[in-house]
Amino acid sequence: MLKFWKKKSAETPPGQPAAPATDEAPTTDFNHDTDAASLDHASPALDEALAETPPPADTPAEDETFERATIAEAATPAKRSWRERLSGSGFARSLTSLFVRHPKLDDDLLDELETALITADVGVEASTALVEELRTRMHKREFADASALLAALRQLLVALLKPVERPLDVASPKPFVVLTVGINGVGKTTTIGKLARRYRDEGKQVLLAAGDTFRAAAVEQLKTWGARNNVPVISQGQDADAASVIFDALQAARSRNADVLIADTAGRLHTQGGLMDELGKIARVLKKIDADAPHEVLMVIDGTTGQNAVSQVRQFRQIVGVTGLVVTKLDGTAKGGVVFALAREFGLPIRYVGLGETATDLRVFDAEAYVDGLLPAALGQG
Repeated sequence: MLKFWKKKSAETPPGQPAAPATDEAPTTDFNHDTDAASLDHASPALDEALAETPPPADTPAEDETFERATIAEAATPAKRSWRERLSGSGFARSLTSLFVRHPKLDDDLLDELETALITADVGVEASTALVEELRTRMHKREFADASALLAALRQLLVALLKPVERPLDVASPKPFVVLTVGINGVGKTTTIGKLARRYRDEGKQVLLAAGDTFRAAAVEQLKTWGARNNVPVISQGQDADAASVIFDALQAARSRNADVLIADTAGRLHTQGGLMDELGKIARVLKKIDADAPHEVLMVIDGTTGQNAVSQVRQFRQIVGVTGLVVTKLDGTAKGGVVFALAREFGLPIRYVGLGETATDLRVFDAEAYVDGLLPAALGQG
């Protein structure tokens, strides 16, 4: 009797075309299956080396839920402006309110400005240099009012960042090897997933290496990103030798004529000598295949860690020769000033900044857009 109420499943009417599939990946010669054993390699020895050992299922990573939520969010990107993303940072809020509260042009304004810059993680040296430059020009009566001083501050901040505004070019050599490093919790795996999506959308053939064999479920997280982006992942499971995994991944990338290989590594504190030494070993092993590899050592920095990031970069640079930076989590509680401190201290290229959770929120660093997002163009503007 109740069968009367059952609805028939929806069918496409005759003659009406079916709805097109969305978010299709570019055609690629790679099998999107992330099982390393499914890739055809040059030799049985390599197949054996790439045999996958699944990580323990009963030890989830601390950020596994966040990682999966981020991947789901990345499916429907909604790009917002730099100002929308950065206006809530400590840097933007403190400096905007300072000029509103203190519109009079005098030494007190500059003293408060110096304090605000230091508090926003710009660093003592950079903050002092910026303010003293403004003070000298103010005493020469170059500024008619506080608005003119604000405009000069914007110019100085852009000039500080311009030298590190150097996008990463992965066009050659082939495969271009990117080794990602950083401490735990900075968003390395998420950054790798977003980079894979970016390069895949550019028509490049990408391969990922699950070199974080130290943290539970790290391999599975990278595989989730690989499956989402239709990018193969070379892995050997938890507790495997990281250098061996990445070595095998480079061999696979060469045999498959991949354009880019992005290798994950275990998150480690800069004070952990053993794990830091492992990074040096990975770099040495890669050079056995390609004397120039890795072609980019990309260090991921958490924008909320402030001046701690400076000591991290200093240590990692000594061990593995960092060549580029990614600063993440700048859309949240980050003060934003650490970018200026890093630029002044090291002069390393800032390749990308993370302004949100979706794939499109990993932006190529733009000095003018960054400063524009932190400071209003004139007093009275948000």
